[in-house]
Amino acid sequence: MLSSKQKLQLVASLATLLLFAVGIGCSGFFVDPTLTSLAIGPQASIQTGGTVQMQAVGTYNDGSQSTLSSGVYWGSSDTAVASITTKGLVTGIAIGQTTISGASGSVNGSTTVTVTLAGLSSIQITPINTSIVVGGQEQYVATGTANGKQVPLNGAGDLNWTIDNTDSGLISIDNTGLLTADSSVVAPQTVHVTAQDPTTGIKSNTATLTINQ
Repeated sequence: MLSSKQKLQLVASLATLLLFAVGIGCSGFFVDPTLTSLAIGPQASIQTGGTVQMQAVGTYNDGSQSTLSSGVYWGSSDTAVASITTKGLVTGIAIGQTTISGASGSVNGSTTVTVTLAGLSSIQITPINTSIVVGGQEQYVATGTANGKQVPLNGAGDLNWTIDNTDSGLISIDNTGLLTADSSVVAPQTVHVTAQDPTTGIKSNTATLTINQ
């Protein structure tokens, strides 16, 4: 026959086993949330030689969000413009724009980083004074002065190009500095061309173009 002490020990053991079994059973109802999307940021503009730290914020199927501190694979679409480390640190190398991507498993996201020229002090566009005929084109070339050195600035989207005469849309200039005069333009006409760095606001000299028949 069991003593009172033995009975208490037996009850305690059964209670412990019961709690353990309940714990195992309940744990089956709790599943780690699944990553459904990844937000990469910030979208940034940095100068050559500058850096920016990327972050990856994950959203899960239970609606929760968290910043991923590890397990993210980083990449840059144009490593000549900006590089990125395995920890997500972006470094600007040359003027331009690149897509920064981050992936965790099969889930990925991206953002853009624009790299501008550090130390830009002036912009010169050429030709300063020239002419074309209706239906013709003129390619303008922009050169920047940065830290005492001459740097070409004609990459697509590096500058904002403007003209003071569009002649109802028949005269236009694209983001590389290529001016086009439609064959319907009434000549002669004069157009003034300028370029501006969107980051610093530095504006170029004004070039004059005459359109002749």
